[in-house]
Amino acid sequence: MDTPCTPTSPSHEGHLQQQSHSGRLPNGVYVPMLAFFTSSDTIDVPTTQRHTARLLAAGVTGLVVHGSNGEAVHMSRRERREVIEAVADAVRHESDSHAVPIIAGCAAQSVRETIELCQESRDAGATHALVLPPGYYASIISKDAIVNYFHEVASQSPIPILIYNFPGAANGVDLDSDTLLRIAAHPRVVGVKLTCGNTGKLARMVAGAPKVRGGRDDFFVAGGSADFILQGLVVGAHGTISGFANLAPRACVRIGELFEQGRFKEARELQHEVARADWLAIRYGFVGVKAAMPYFHGEGEVSCAEPRLPFTKLQDDGNACDEIRQGMAGALVIETRLAAEAAGSN
Repeated sequence: MDTPCTPTSPSHEGHLQQQSHSGRLPNGVYVPMLAFFTSSDTIDVPTTQRHTARLLAAGVTGLVVHGSNGEAVHMSRRERREVIEAVADAVRHESDSHAVPIIAGCAAQSVRETIELCQESRDAGATHALVLPPGYYASIISKDAIVNYFHEVASQSPIPILIYNFPGAANGVDLDSDTLLRIAAHPRVVGVKLTCGNTGKLARMVAGAPKVRGGRDDFFVAGGSADFILQGLVVGAHGTISGFANLAPRACVRIGELFEQGRFKEARELQHEVARADWLAIRYGFVGVKAAMPYFHGEGEVSCAEPRLPFTKLQDDGNACDEIRQGMAGALVIETRLAAEAAGSN
């Protein structure tokens, strides 16, 4: 499982057709993958593929590249394509079926460039695009212009798109549920990631999307953080797109399993521990998640902790790493136990 994959090349066009004809994206945990770099500051393809295999083995439903955890803003267009190709090759190598959604972040400030990113992502193997609202001119852009931006992109993109509502990555632009539902009326806008953390908005999206889509229940609604997986499921979320799942994918998956089984007390207890750990990931961002990779996945992943400049690695002997170790200790115990249980059942 930890052996780098031999690159192949065909795109996921067959899977894209399957997804577009079969309705909503499948329910479950989607992981916004970290980006990994070599000591010479190039894309670390073997580590990327090893991590892809690890996540698939843990039972996640789909993968997201070039999200806010994936340092896309630190990469060239060529590097972005290289990462998508590496992930797509690993999926073909590791998955019995090729029905693993690969969602690529494709945000840019203009409709034209966003469409170009969608096209390049499709060519590299992505099945869907995740698109932020344009926020550079946040003080003067209207809601109508934002709705039109998404509709134009959706109409011209070769792959379906999901809305990415994350004010922190869009210069404070926080789309309300009324605006999101206007965007969702377009048939090729197929989902939303709500990193805003507003579970009321999430509930309104679950209830409102079929009404604006002609009665079709084909719109994927996901929270954008592991600290409210269960809360989202209670009001009808179809899954989560959570950066903490880079570290504890089995624990995140398990919350959903317990919920589906009606084991709510156990689900709450697990959510409490995951939320405690995820708070450290939220506070320290992708740099903190990277710092925790060796704790969760072994000292062989020390190189994973290196971000690109201007960010620097958290010091192992510093207060931040101590806080992360202590705050994530309970989640690490749970993740280790779930991995051992899975290994014992195979």
